[in-house]
Amino acid sequence: MASTSPTVTLNDGRQIPLVGLGTWQSPKDQVINAVEYALKEGGYKHIDCAYAYGNEDAVGEGIRRSGVPRSEIWITSKVWPTFLNRVEECLDETLKRLGTDYVDLYLIHWPIHLNPNGNHPLFPTLPDGVRDVIHDWPLSKTWEEMEGLVKKGKVKSIGVSNFSELKLKEILDGATTVPAVNQLELHVYNPQKKLLKFMEEKGIKAQAYSPLGSTNSPLMRDEIVVEIAESKGVEPSTILLAYLLAKGVIILPKSVTPSRIADNYAKPLSVTLTPEELERLDTLAENGKQSRFIRPPWPVVLGFEDWI
Repeated sequence: MASTSPTVTLNDGRQIPLVGLGTWQSPKDQVINAVEYALKEGGYKHIDCAYAYGNEDAVGEGIRRSGVPRSEIWITSKVWPTFLNRVEECLDETLKRLGTDYVDLYLIHWPIHLNPNGNHPLFPTLPDGVRDVIHDWPLSKTWEEMEGLVKKGKVKSIGVSNFSELKLKEILDGATTVPAVNQLELHVYNPQKKLLKFMEEKGIKAQAYSPLGSTNSPLMRDEIVVEIAESKGVEPSTILLAYLLAKGVIILPKSVTPSRIADNYAKPLSVTLTPEELERLDTLAENGKQSRFIRPPWPVVLGFEDWI
């Protein structure tokens, strides 16, 4: 993939752009223009998608309108939990929606197999309202399917999302291919240091979704974040993103506003945090501010330190 964007090397030798545009919860009518702008004018070469976001057809239209060659764009998508026993079926629908014959990175969205024959295509539930999970499905079988898609050429790299050390070990023990990335909720209030250390030892790169927190999250108002931002003449969002880049994390900020899309790409790359500033940001969570904003009601043991 040709690209002038800053990149990092994955464990399979491929270069992934450090900054990608997130598309979760982006309405179809807005994400077309957001993707087009990001690729054509914003400097981005990396778009993060998922089957479950329900907007991959609009993302594909934005890519086409940008005029940027497919070979210069890194596209990530994810297989949803109702498809963990039929990964290729989910991928084929994603490829159709995006209008491409491959994705650069394909992830297991959550380490949970939801009932593929349940009462809803995305979120099946039991009569008591609890999510309908196939509890005895081995994640290693899904990973074998993922590895097969690489051999077919439909995906270039494979990885996971929302996997704790516990869940990573479930696939690593029998894996031919080590996951290239683990996409996680990562930010100053949820740094997940122990997990990232384990991933580094295994050669798995970290990607951050919700790097600015969720809607109305307190990250932008944190007094230390604001203080550092003011000292550098930038917005708190720039500091939050620069913090993750300084830790070697791939960031996926989401916006549909052109000015914000541009700022989320260019400004964090131009800011250097001192070791002292990084230390202050790196200890916010352990000093009482640990918070995770994305917590779906999965009736399974996930194994995170703060979310068992």
